Amino acid sequence: MANQENLVKFSSCRGVAFEIKPHPDPFALKHSPILQQTKPPSSRSWLPWGSNSKIVPTYSISLRSASHASSHFCDLDDEDDDDDGYEINILIDEGHGHVLPLPPPFVQPEQPPPKVVKPKQSRLSVILLDQGLFTVYKRLFVVCLAINITGLVLAATGKFSYARNHAAIFAIGNILALTLCRSEACLRIIFWMAVNFFGWSWVPLRLKLAITSLLQSLGGIHSGCGVSSIAWLVYALVLTLKDRDNTSPEIIGVASAILGLLCISCLAAFPLVRHLHHNVFERTHRFAGWASLALLWAFIILTITYDPETKSYKDHHLKLIKQQEFWLNIAITILTILPWITVRRVPVRVSAPSGHASLIKFEGGVKAGILGRISPSPLSEWHAFGIISDNKQEHMMLAGAVGDFTKTLVSKPPTHLWVRQVHFAGLPYLVNMYNRVLVVATGSGICVFLSFLLQPCSADVCVLWVAKGIEQNFGKEIQDMVSGFPKEKVIVHDTAVLGRPNVSEMSVDAAKKWGAEVVIVTSNPEGSRDVVGACEASGIPAFGPIWDS
Repeated sequence: MANQENLVKFSSCRGVAFEIKPHPDPFALKHSPILQQTKPPSSRSWLPWGSNSKIVPTYSISLRSASHASSHFCDLDDEDDDDDGYEINILIDEGHGHVLPLPPPFVQPEQPPPKVVKPKQSRLSVILLDQGLFTVYKRLFVVCLAINITGLVLAATGKFSYARNHAAIFAIGNILALTLCRSEACLRIIFWMAVNFFGWSWVPLRLKLAITSLLQSLGGIHSGCGVSSIAWLVYALVLTLKDRDNTSPEIIGVASAILGLLCISCLAAFPLVRHLHHNVFERTHRFAGWASLALLWAFIILTITYDPETKSYKDHHLKLIKQQEFWLNIAITILTILPWITVRRVPVRVSAPSGHASLIKFEGGVKAGILGRISPSPLSEWHAFGIISDNKQEHMMLAGAVGDFTKTLVSKPPTHLWVRQVHFAGLPYLVNMYNRVLVVATGSGICVFLSFLLQPCSADVCVLWVAKGIEQNFGKEIQDMVSGFPKEKVIVHDTAVLGRPNVSEMSVDAAKKWGAEVVIVTSNPEGSRDVVGACEASGIPAFGPIWDS
């Protein structure tokens, strides 16, 4: 029992790890007479083993069940304890396989029926299996792929002659579309336009929800265009090989290299690879993309300057600027280079309220709902965090110590970090499009929502935050940010004090009381799924991380 009482467990959520110590049952006796009972030296049980009989001490066959840790949301304590603490004497009949109770020295209480425990799903299984087959992301992917496949079929059957003669242009056009869907500068403009054009009270709620779903799932267009660009490039390469007399080996070689790099990039972005080996995905995607862009320039220049009659290359720079491929690739290049132009190494102030999280402060104010990226090494890795700011003198990020980089922020706080000065907009930014919103966060997921409390906002926002040991783990500065507001506007549930709640029920109740048009949640995959599902089952629109992209 002493060892079990000293057992320390850990849990984590949204990048913040917490120490979990089992709470004693407030209704349990401090000293159980049964457990404190000293085993009598003469206490024995008779167990017949075949034709022989053995006398064994009763305490050597006592049964005790230990409760197992489970978590619905991370950061939330495990409150259950199924250990009854009783010692039972038993008689085992080997011949019939029965376990029969002997007359015990103590009265055996009736055992409660076993609890049905829902098996805990891993983060990866929730991400890969619980997203559904008909999400907006997947529907956008299918639509993009279907449009391109239709064009390919029409071109191959001779019913779309332009596509047959300019297959490479369609491949480059798809690459431009997928680049636009990932350009943080373009997305910032698109999100700003959505809020300013549709953020009026007279705009139907149904339209706002549709726009939110679309903007949140633009990754479906990105991946759909990525696969489609490969299909068009394969088709263009097949046509080129059929007419190899009018082309050069260099053009075929460069086109084949581009195709190989695009295939590698797509394979690295496969969900299982992306979530299990994210750094591999990020670096492969980045460097394969850059190499493809460079080869694409070579392909365009070689194709336009090649003269099939003389089998040589000629200077056709005037012809080059008149080609569609040239201008499409100019746009792709600008969109690719733009975020890197804004990369700077800036001074930072890092403090660690606890060993589980760090608070990183930067100069300059930032609007509510904006996210930013930081990096210790800009060519290898970038990490996105929500931004806390009053939009005045400074902004900050709350980073949980769960990965190598974020742990280093606590153990060896840096004085400088690499940042992208163009911050990007995400789902939290669309809070500004609604009238009344409930935002739900667990753990350090609160950071992106705190700005809505610190600066004026067009939406009337209610915050529900569930975390453990708020002052101890997040510091007094964060605690002060959520203090001083009416209880109906800011609901803070500290699980270290109040115990583990049902966050789904709390979210539904808070949304109804607040009269929220929409609920936006930031939690772990299982928690986000459960809150969104509970709200939608109650007729309340809800959005959370989609984990697809």
